[in-house]
Order: sequence, then structure tokens, then C-alpha cells
Amino acid sequence: MIRTLYHGSSRIVRTPGFGGGNAGNDFGIGFYCTDSHDAASEWAIGRSRDGFVNTYKLNDSGLRMLDLGSPQYCILHWLAILLSYREFDTLTPRAYQARDYLRTAFAVDHQNYDCITGWRADNIHFAFAQSFLNGEMSYEQLRDSVRLSGLGRQTVIKSNRAFDRLLFNSTAMRSQKAATSTLSGSRANGLLWKVWKKLSSGPPGLIAEVCIYLRSWKKTSEITIRGWYR
Repeated sequence: MIRTLYHGSSRIVRTPGFGGGNAGNDFGIGFYCTDSHDAASEWAIGRSRDGFVNTYKLNDSGLRMLDLGSPQYCILHWLAILLSYREFDTLTPRAYQARDYLRTAFAVDHQNYDCITGWRADNIHFAFAQSFLNGEMSYEQLRDSVRLSGLGRQTVIKSNRAFDRLLFNSTAMRSQKAATSTLSGSRANGLLWKVWKKLSSGPPGLIAEVCIYLRSWKKTSEITIRGWYR
């Protein structure tokens, strides 16, 4: 199957290189893309610079693809992989035990896959995952915060075989100035975190359903936040 993928960057990336990237990213070293043009547009723009959305075509026929959104996996499988690469603040002995348990009970043999697709742990959802480890958030709350937030999924190109199948298609510039009138994902996440903390200190059973609808890049993002009793 031919898939269209986008990569937001400060530069044009015509030939992504195998073995590049940051080993401390969500799924380790690799080339991180998304199937959402809006998400790539946001990732491309820095606080004071413009960026580029690079478009690629990936022929995934015959590739070993790991999709953490498949029915056989849950949020804890995703978290177990994060624990392999991201640095978490484990504040208590219970958090250490939870970390070790997740690494064992929900381990995914992901090393031999050509590509990995899963949720992107941006700052707000990384904070949620850390709160879960420290016993400050239930499994249901962690699961719902990821599923209901519209958190973007990312596909990471991991192997030489996959890089050989990834073909550069086009690029488009994204202006930081043009984006200042929109509610960016980072600002939305900051608001979401404040709301979540407020609701989590309220009556038991009160949770937040957060839907972030990123419309076209030129329109204002919409956030709908609802709290209800189970």
C-alpha cells in the first residue's frame, strides 16, 4: 500500500538518512512522520522561525509494520516502549515498581520492525504518563486522555528497508507569522493541563473529555472541554 506521510522541519529534507534522529525520542532513533498535514505544519514552525512540511510516499508492502493502535495493544504497551527511550521522573518506590512491571508485563518486541506507528507523547501527554506512573492518575484517565484528546499519531521509519521505500514528493513552506493567530497545539496543551489539574482535584469521578479539532491551518483551532460524572 502506498501511504502519504508528512515531516515538519526547519528545513527541506529530500533524503532522510538512516540512523539519524534523537535516541531519546518516543520510539528511539528514526525518521518521525505523521499522516496529518496539520500536525506536520505545527511541528514545522518554531517560536521565531518559519518551517517546511515535507511530503513523502511510502510503499509499505512487505515491510514489517508495528501499529500500537491495533486491537492487540493498549495504552500500556505504548507506555512500555516510551519507558525504553524517554526519561521519566519516578518519584516514589511505587513508581519504580510500576515502571519495572510495565517494562516486563507489557513489553513489545519492537526492535525488528521496519516502521512503528503510535501516539505522539507531546509535553502534556508525557506529563499524563508520568502522573500515571507516580500514582496520580488512573489507567482509565490515562487511556481517555490519549484517546479523547485527538493526540496525533506518528510513524517512525526505523530500518534501511523502510528508508529505501520512502520517496520525497514535495515540500511547502509554513510561516510562523501566519500561525500566530491560531491556537497552536502547545498553547492548547497548556490550557488542557490547567483544566485537567483543576478537575482532578474536584469530586471523585469527575473527568475531562477533551476534543481538539485542528482544522485547516488558516482557521482557528477549536477546543471543547467537558466534565461529567460517571
